[in-house]
Amino acid sequence: MKCIKSDLGVIRVRVDKARDRKKDKKRNRLIFRTIILAVLLAAVVFALVTNAKKDSTIYGVGDQAPNFELKQINKNNQLESIRLRDLEGKGVMLNFWATWCKPCEKEMPYMEELYPKYKDKGIEIVAVSLDSTEPVIHQFIEKYELTFPILYDNRKEVSNLYKIGPIPSTYFIDAEGEIVEKVEGSLTLDRLEGYFKQIQP
Repeated sequence: MKCIKSDLGVIRVRVDKARDRKKDKKRNRLIFRTIILAVLLAAVVFALVTNAKKDSTIYGVGDQAPNFELKQINKNNQLESIRLRDLEGKGVMLNFWATWCKPCEKEMPYMEELYPKYKDKGIEIVAVSLDSTEPVIHQFIEKYELTFPILYDNRKEVSNLYKIGPIPSTYFIDAEGEIVEKVEGSLTLDRLEGYFKQIQP
């Protein structure tokens, strides 16, 4: 009987030890998984905060206009692409538009009317089209005989950079690259000329 009791005691001890080892393994696994999850969560939070800071930058009056480079599709101009930085020293009208936008269509003839006059005075018009295809832009250029540079933002990189909402939207940028005015909506000939005088070098 003593032998049986002794054997049972040994078995019980072994079972208890095995149970304890199992509990330890479970606890260690839980701790390890918790650490991994905490690290992953911290990485996700960091990425979200970083992107939110990047994406929330809205450029307004007094800010330096962010640089960009886009393909130039108006055949009247020789340059294949235009970088905003290359226009430093000139006043720049940066206009976001599309062929299907009626207010945009309304102001285009005013822009073309003033362009030859103010180009010689150090002002450049840069019109960024948000259309989905090039052919419609070329038809529009021909219809209104536009001679100022027209850029194609088919990937919406520049419109996203500038946080463009309604169109037309226009930034007037001085010779030092600083935003002097931002206008949402179409401009009359008189208002447009007034802004040109503000950014003239």
